[in-house]
Amino acid sequence: MKLFSKKISPYTFWVVLLILIRAFLNYAIPLMDKTEARYSEIARIMAETNNWTTLQIDYGVPFWAKPPLSTWLSAISFNIFGVNEFAVRFPYLLLNILVILLVGKYAKRKGLDFLLPALILLTIPEFLLHTGVVSTDTALAFCVTLVMISFWEGIHNKEQTFWKYLFFAGLGLGLLAKGPIIIILTAPPVFVWMVLFKQYKTVWKKLPWIVGIIITAIIAIPWYYLAEQKTPGFIDYFIVGEHFKRFLSSGWKGDKYGFPKSQPLGMIWVFLFVFAIPWIQILISKLWKNKSILFKNKWVSFLLFWLLWTPLFFTVSKSLIHPYIMPIMVPIALLITYWWEDLKYPKRIIDIGLVFPILALVVYIAISFTSKKDFYINSDKYFIEQHINDNLPIFHWETKSYSGQFYSKGKLKAMENAQALTEQLSLKKPFLLIIPHKKIKNIDENTMSQLKELASNYKKSIYIFN
Repeated sequence: MKLFSKKISPYTFWVVLLILIRAFLNYAIPLMDKTEARYSEIARIMAETNNWTTLQIDYGVPFWAKPPLSTWLSAISFNIFGVNEFAVRFPYLLLNILVILLVGKYAKRKGLDFLLPALILLTIPEFLLHTGVVSTDTALAFCVTLVMISFWEGIHNKEQTFWKYLFFAGLGLGLLAKGPIIIILTAPPVFVWMVLFKQYKTVWKKLPWIVGIIITAIIAIPWYYLAEQKTPGFIDYFIVGEHFKRFLSSGWKGDKYGFPKSQPLGMIWVFLFVFAIPWIQILISKLWKNKSILFKNKWVSFLLFWLLWTPLFFTVSKSLIHPYIMPIMVPIALLITYWWEDLKYPKRIIDIGLVFPILALVVYIAISFTSKKDFYINSDKYFIEQHINDNLPIFHWETKSYSGQFYSKGKLKAMENAQALTEQLSLKKPFLLIIPHKKIKNIDENTMSQLKELASNYKKSIYIFN
């Protein structure tokens, strides 16, 4: 008896395999400092303290830099699966699977495999990477996709009216994912498209604006209100500081939590060309060859405006990182899908795209079979796991690491300066101390002679005073 009535398509095979590879790496790779471990620790504290209103970067220390959607998802996952790497990353895997399900129908409408856009997305390094990285950018990208797809379907799909309401729900979720940036990234391309094709009346008539705005408000406003009530000053810091001052100045002095992200002007385009390889290069070629129809075809124009607006917007900002291109991975995949049948060597391009995920898996496996796996990881996981059962006080020199906080379940403390270290030594009680190599110069030789090195990696060493 045959196990399958139909032969599994290569698209299904590769999509399932890539998702499994990403899920395995989500489980196997430790949380990295700084960003991923920071958001993971915020979620861990939320799950532990059961405080679902105020995000905390440390116990009792509010984190005003981001809204709660990503943290909620990870904290819920902790409650289901326990506190571990897979649990904290699981929501981001699910969000990108939902994105894949949202866009598959556009391939079917052209008579192509439903999972073709999924395979394109999963072979884009940026998309695959953020199918398992703890950050707010995956949630934002999902919300942008939901808003844009729902807008298109809401005014073109006469049978499925729920898209009209999903458009406004997506805006509300976006406000909880990363704030007003959801409007900044979606409204301009939609507006330009409406102007080009004179769709004002259609959009005005087909979208339920009053009910929709109420839906958006019901989803987003209660948390903003409660967050400001719990910790006054949040609204000013988040709206004014994070959305305007950070955008205009990479050296914004009011940043309470971040670290400098100064980039050359226009760096967003470099990120796009590097992290969306090989598909962005293929797409540029197709856009050039089809330049005569770019602003005549409604669907192509819609996707093109969606694609171009985000990098154009961030071109004038120096304060950015490569995940800022995440919201435009979907239009890249859908434009490639639109011209799929015109590609000369589609199988060869897929093979090139598969190099990155397969190479990532091979590298991880190769390192795992050596004794150096814990040496090359930018995480305190192995230090903590090897010694946390010793029930000794554990410190991190000068400032705490987020991975150390996460894996010690909040037990890691900061040894802020030489005086604090001297006082701890004077107690004559054993303790552990993690010291970054570049900061060891701040400790005098006599003090260091009292510490015994237990383990080290390329970035830090852990010592014991006994």
